[in-house]
Amino acid sequence: MVWDYPNPFTLPAQPQVDDIDGLQHTNNAVYVQWCEKIGWAHSESLGLALADYQRLDRAMAIRRGEYDYLLPTGALEELTMATWLMATTSKLSMERRFQLVRNRDHATILRGRWDLVCIELSTGQPRRMPPEFCATYWPAGVVVSLPTSA
Repeated sequence: MVWDYPNPFTLPAQPQVDDIDGLQHTNNAVYVQWCEKIGWAHSESLGLALADYQRLDRAMAIRRGEYDYLLPTGALEELTMATWLMATTSKLSMERRFQLVRNRDHATILRGRWDLVCIELSTGQPRRMPPEFCATYWPAGVVVSLPTSA
């Protein structure tokens, strides 16, 4: 696969017959659900699950989501969803990116990104990330190198 960033966390994905809409392709809402699924799976693989969020009274909530739907897919196509956390040292926010690729030809189907903000679950108010979040999420962040000018 040709990924936008190195070392993706990936999961297989496959639209089911019920995921196909009136235009005869995978409904866009299905892709959004896959983003949520892989986001949680990635967080859990790093060591932070929903139970940890509840115990710490903190969560990373989506402040903004953007999705670029590039190509359609049909029922039972084999796909791979990837996600990355982007490098940050912010104690309040972070960014997660997504890429969905069709396995047979490696075409990118979707790109997405979330701007996430840390909130206190009990109040819903923005709060600094607890040390556990920083220790887990910061090292997992991808550093994007900018092109150098000649």
